[in-house]
Amino acid sequence: MLTVENIETFYGETQAVFGASLHVKAGEVVALLGPNGAGKTTTIRSILGLTPAKVGQIRFDGKDITHSDTHDIARAGIGWVPDDRRIFPTLKVKANLQLGKKKTRFRAWSESEMFDIFSALEYLMERDCENLSGGEMQMVAISRALLGSPGLVLFDEPSQGLAPKVVQDVMNTISHLKSEGIAVLVVEQNAMSALKVSDRVYVMDHGKIIHEGPASQLLEDEPLRKSLLGM
Repeated sequence: MLTVENIETFYGETQAVFGASLHVKAGEVVALLGPNGAGKTTTIRSILGLTPAKVGQIRFDGKDITHSDTHDIARAGIGWVPDDRRIFPTLKVKANLQLGKKKTRFRAWSESEMFDIFSALEYLMERDCENLSGGEMQMVAISRALLGSPGLVLFDEPSQGLAPKVVQDVMNTISHLKSEGIAVLVVEQNAMSALKVSDRVYVMDHGKIIHEGPASQLLEDEPLRKSLLGM
């Protein structure tokens, strides 16, 4: 579903990603882990065309999107749950969800399905988003991404600032997307939570991919996990 090949990405004259390559299959959850400043979010931004790669190629659903505009990438079927949620605070939950709706070649999701995933969401529809908790905002951000009919969802630090129970709900949602055949790439500081729901993992450091393998390997091999992630 997604192939990133040897991309190099810069902020001005400063290089942030050095020859990174990764892939995500349909119905697969892949974790991208590493310390702060490793280049994980920049990789996500490169996929979305927000910080375009200067070198390399990015393909989604069989098409080259390396130099595509962000709005065209979204319309192609890539959903995004950013680390700061990007909710419109002065709009109601219902309006925020409606803004995310679009048609792609992938299956459409309904608001009632969002209520099945997040039972509390149905009772928040008329609430202004500026009055939501962090966990409630994350429900809205994930639901908005799904209502865009994605074939791939990019999660950037989905557990950031959330209570442990809400983190578990988010990870359960990621597992649910896998069962629906959606490809998922998740950037996460809570490495253990991400590894438990992932099929494979890439570890990034100083802008380079330094490890690729089954997520179960890092879960079970503590010395390797400590050497790569310090935990």
